[in-house]
Amino acid sequence: MIEYAWLIPVFPFAAFVLISFVFRPWKQFSGYVAVAGILASFLLAVPVFQQVLGGAHFEKALTWLPLAALPGGGGEAPALQVGFLVDPLTAIMLIVVTAVSFVVILYSQGYMHGDPGYSRYFAFISLFCVSMLGLVLANNLLVLYMFWEGVGLCSYLLIGFWYQKPSAAAAAKKAFIVTRLGDFGFLIGILLLFSRAGTLDFTKIEGMIAHGQFDAGFMSLVGILIFCGAVGKSAQFPLHVWLPDAMEGPTPVSALIHAATMVAAGVYLVARTFPIFEAGPTALTVVMVIGTITVILAASMALVSNDIKRVMAFSTVSQLGYMMLALGVGAQGAAMFHLFNHAFFKALLFLTAGSVIHALHQLDEIEPGRSQDLRYMGGLFKHMKITAITMLIAALSLSGFPLITSGFWSKDEILAAAFAKGEYLVWAIGLFTAFLTAFYMFRAWFLAFWGEPRWDAGRVGDGESGRIGASELRTQNSEPARSPVHTPQRSHGHGIHVHESPWVMTIPLMALAVPSILSGFWGSPLAGSGGFVGFLEGSEAEPLNLTVMGLSIVAALGGIYLAWLMYGAKTLSPQKISAAFGPMYNILYHKYWFDELYNGVIVQYGVLGTAALMKLFDTIVIDGAVNGVGKVTRSAGAVLRQVQTGRLQNYGWAMYAGAVVIALAAIAGQFGR
Repeated sequence: MIEYAWLIPVFPFAAFVLISFVFRPWKQFSGYVAVAGILASFLLAVPVFQQVLGGAHFEKALTWLPLAALPGGGGEAPALQVGFLVDPLTAIMLIVVTAVSFVVILYSQGYMHGDPGYSRYFAFISLFCVSMLGLVLANNLLVLYMFWEGVGLCSYLLIGFWYQKPSAAAAAKKAFIVTRLGDFGFLIGILLLFSRAGTLDFTKIEGMIAHGQFDAGFMSLVGILIFCGAVGKSAQFPLHVWLPDAMEGPTPVSALIHAATMVAAGVYLVARTFPIFEAGPTALTVVMVIGTITVILAASMALVSNDIKRVMAFSTVSQLGYMMLALGVGAQGAAMFHLFNHAFFKALLFLTAGSVIHALHQLDEIEPGRSQDLRYMGGLFKHMKITAITMLIAALSLSGFPLITSGFWSKDEILAAAFAKGEYLVWAIGLFTAFLTAFYMFRAWFLAFWGEPRWDAGRVGDGESGRIGASELRTQNSEPARSPVHTPQRSHGHGIHVHESPWVMTIPLMALAVPSILSGFWGSPLAGSGGFVGFLEGSEAEPLNLTVMGLSIVAALGGIYLAWLMYGAKTLSPQKISAAFGPMYNILYHKYWFDELYNGVIVQYGVLGTAALMKLFDTIVIDGAVNGVGKVTRSAGAVLRQVQTGRLQNYGWAMYAGAVVIALAAIAGQFGR
């Protein structure tokens, strides 16, 4: 079956074509076709994974475009090739993408029910699956880059799915432009590598590196340029600003693209080209530094966010930073292990958030943004037990609850790798971020599901509500009202009566809860050489470090306990704590003013300022020169017209003047002798 792996992206492509050109008028069938397409991909990915698990490896390449040899270059003429590669890294990503995509697309049938763009949504999401699967299967940087840009396009289309909303259109444009900045560096890196290597094939480049054909400086430069693409796509500092705004898209889109798959493409890119980074130590250091900054930066911003989807978004950015951190210290297996686990529990977190928004969507009729605002939730546990329990499982996994969750094993592997490499500052920042992660995730869970309902009375409480006014609240994200399968009903005029989401939404939640617990055991020290790292790299994971593990457990439990004291038992006042840290709270709430900085420096003074100068140059110099030539020509024409007036007296005066000039010239000539 491994030789037919190229068919995996073909099935969702067929679904995209059928939805776009055949089933678009029949909306319900569009959803069925999308589900069938990705299910077929998953069913083919499973035996492919099993074969790779048994030691199989397959690569197929075809020449697409022969190129002329460089003058004096000698040797074989280069050629651009297209093909696919199936190895352990590919097999892992195929399972992640197809499994999570299937669950999310199934969930979407309930969540998007009644939306006017129902068919368009499933066409776009099928096309995204094509791009992501093509990226994963690519055997060289050219094919990867082509599908990489396809992923970016689909992200733009899905973030701006509700394009009628100005905020959604702006978020889509922001995501597209910011990621293009990183992609520009990625493209330069590809061209630079091809100019020296004459090939973009991963296997050939790895062989050339092994034979020492490139110096460390060149590899570092290429690695940093390739990493630029990963910084943009995986929302790493300083290009992290697009991901929180991308929550303007439908929640299933956030679960699929901005939690489990697309943003993980940057991590996959660095892992796929890891030999380049190993050969360029400076590039590896850059990856480690950027990942470490991103880890703490995003986690700190999540502490004060009141929008449930933005909390998840900041968490995603932070967890991607963990993966980059691991790659930077040379722990490729630990990074991919965390990516593998994170895909399941973060998709589950977004889908549970979507279930809550779905149940409370009528709050948006009172004031836009309420259905996503944690301060208008509370007491949902008894109404939405499946959603609450599955979100609790995902929150425990993300927080690294010891021994029984997948997130614990993969995060501990990253921290152990950083400690073993002697990067103690990086390890300490990662450990502190683990504490923050546990705190903000359980802050969100307690605010949503614990205590008394705040949605039926329409009051704000149990949060740092005093620090934001109603006018600011109205600017927060809110998804347009739809006609869901299950509509909450008013309860005797006292508010909204909330019910659990329909089965088409809750079954995917329960399905994702299983790997959120079990997938971590594959890569735990209990698995030994047969674990995740052994499968990916052929070596064992980092040896068990009880000190590092113990401190990690203390950090996770400490964060959960602090969240309980503040939002569960309420023995600590969030208002008093936020008031005590007023300046810091303000900095975090405004996200370190990165958006304002970029808008002021880059957009206003950079782009718009340059445009204003160019307009001034165009008006004064270019238009001035053209208009000046026109005026001179017109003036000259006005003068020359007087030569042919048709008046005899004018001709007589001209003849007389000419005769005088000739006479004076003759006289002057006589005197000059």
